[in-house]
Amino acid sequence: MPSRVVRAFSYEPTERRLDVRFASGRRYSYYEVPPDVYDAMTRAFSKGEFFNRQIRGRYRFARPPPHGSPT
Repeated sequence: MPSRVVRAFSYEPTERRLDVRFASGRRYSYYEVPPDVYDAMTRAFSKGEFFNRQIRGRYRFARPPPHGSPT
């Protein structure tokens, strides 16, 4: 089911990093996210509800620089 909150997400297992792009267009990276949490998110009926219950406020996060920005 398409989410009104989460537009897209991906996972980098070697870094245990979950990257989330929200419907607003903002992107965030969440760190030290266990693989089973990512797997559960892929199976969740409502990605936004899952995110709010299981990820928001539980993991360290940062906003990555916009694409094309100097590092």
